[in-house]
Amino acid sequence: MKKVAFKTLGCRLNLFETDALASEFARRNYEVVEFGRPADVVVINTCTVTNQSDQKSRKVINQAARKNKNALTIITGCMATHYKEKLQQNEKIDYVVDNEHKTSVLSVVEAHFRGDTVNPDNFEKNVFDFEPADDTFHTRSFIKIQDGCNNFCTFCIVPKVRGRAVSRPAEDIFENIRKVIGFGYKEIVLTGVNLGRYRYEKYDFEKLVETTLAIPGDFRVRISSIEPDGYSESFFRLFQNPKLTPHMHICLQSGSEDILLKMRRMYTAGEFEEVARKLRSDYPGFNLTTDIIVGFPGETEEDFQKTLEVARRIGFGHIHTFKYSVREGTRAARMPDQIPEKIKTARSDTVRKLAGEMKLEYRKSFIGKKQTVLVETFDRKGFAKGYGEHYVPVIIEQKGLEKNKFYGVSIIGIIPGKEPLLKGDLL
Repeated sequence: MKKVAFKTLGCRLNLFETDALASEFARRNYEVVEFGRPADVVVINTCTVTNQSDQKSRKVINQAARKNKNALTIITGCMATHYKEKLQQNEKIDYVVDNEHKTSVLSVVEAHFRGDTVNPDNFEKNVFDFEPADDTFHTRSFIKIQDGCNNFCTFCIVPKVRGRAVSRPAEDIFENIRKVIGFGYKEIVLTGVNLGRYRYEKYDFEKLVETTLAIPGDFRVRISSIEPDGYSESFFRLFQNPKLTPHMHICLQSGSEDILLKMRRMYTAGEFEEVARKLRSDYPGFNLTTDIIVGFPGETEEDFQKTLEVARRIGFGHIHTFKYSVREGTRAARMPDQIPEKIKTARSDTVRKLAGEMKLEYRKSFIGKKQTVLVETFDRKGFAKGYGEHYVPVIIEQKGLEKNKFYGVSIIGIIPGKEPLLKGDLL
């Protein structure tokens, strides 16, 4: 039995694709082992959305080469698409498989071991031909519904490495969901590059989610990162269904209208705030998380302060903060008034501090309230840890609970820290 190890960097879309690949290898009698342990095959699913992502991907590639010198090394993902020719020249790498051919990773490996002459580009292109994963690296099951993007934001390289927007056939999605529910998964996460732009025959994103919620079974649905456009106001009515978790990660990027225009975003900061008000009004306690980019070309101190003001007014449950990263081939890379790294770092630190304060205040608001926790892991004492429906981490200080099972809890306190942890008592 050959051993295969996987490493995933970047987004939830990559997580879904790695899970599917690992499950496919396991069905072919490969032993899936932890990354870093001795393996016959190493598959690294890379990210290239920022310079930091590139650095992390290169670091992991070098780490794999040191620890598994004789392993067959496959590099796939967005970095494999963006820097394909450069990676092909790296002697530490056996095969570079771009995103369009990612579903063929197992076929590439097996052809290699048969002694065939292998060119990954000769395999079939299909970004959706992933089998449902019955045994993954996560308690929740990621479901890919869409790939690619047509927005062409001036800072973003995703359309180049993921291609134009394409939607997965709806019936394939529903069948995938039914299968993973049958495997025992209790949480389904819908994922893609630009979810709100899902369109397939009679289904838009709203109808897709509504139909998903009607599938029988004891499970809940979470929406992955989404843009603030592409879905109607009536979409929010779906959160009345207890299967749909009251949490959305909606990408703000900036609170400055001028910067949003330069980014070529398809909404205004005012429209974003209106969405936030609507959600919080209809569903008190709704967890709204976001992405913010600091140091975009031309961002003045006034622009930055507007971003902080919007963030304070909304009160995000969490903020992913990114320093603007020059991506060759994007319009923003050619813009004047590039911001010095020192200023970007200072602004990033400011946002992170504010984000930490807001996260703590938001989580404190759950004390005395109830959450339905899906147990995912156990600490060294045997206490169960998992996430409530609002995507807040909870520890249940009681032994003997079961993994991948829902428990109703009452939140009795909070353990402060970089990642504040709620404490819950079983109801």
